[in-house]
Parts: sequence; structure tokens; C-alpha cells
Amino acid sequence: MLAVIALLYGLFAAISGSTTTLLLECIGITGFLLISVLGFKLNQWLLVAGLAAHGIYDFFHGHLIENTGVPPWWPMFCLSYDVTAAATVSGA
Repeated sequence: MLAVIALLYGLFAAISGSTTTLLLECIGITGFLLISVLGFKLNQWLLVAGLAAHGIYDFFHGHLIENTGVPPWWPMFCLSYDVTAAATVSGA
């Protein structure tokens, strides 16, 4: 789930048509994919932390990377989903 969520900003960058934006998005994508793999192999709590961290990333995304392919409503929707998913997966 975390791996797919991370890749969506890459999809939005492709929609924007900007190679520079796609390369910038790949930095975040790589980090979240790494957390996904480590969480699967080492400790599933990393997946919970990764989902929560992605929610924080969503909140600040527009200030970090200008990606015109991202729908205006997406960051807050994704933040809500990430936090809810993290809480659900953690059993909270």
C-alpha cells in the first residue's frame, strides 16, 4: 500500500509533462519505496511509520515540489487516507 501511494506523485509528475518534476518526485518515491521494503523484510511497524510520514509529506509537498499535475484536493485527501491507514494498520 505504501509503495503504491508513493508512486502516485510520480504519476502526477508524468501528467504534468515535466522531467525535472519527475526527477524531484523520484527522491521521495525512492525513500518511501525503501521504507516499504524494509518494513516488509524487517519490521512491519516501519510501514505504519512510513504511512504516517507520507501523510506529513503530503502536508508539506506543495512547499517542497511544484507539481502541476497534482489535483488541488489531492494532498489533503492523501494525508487523511495515510493517517487513517496508519492508525488502522497499527490497531489504534
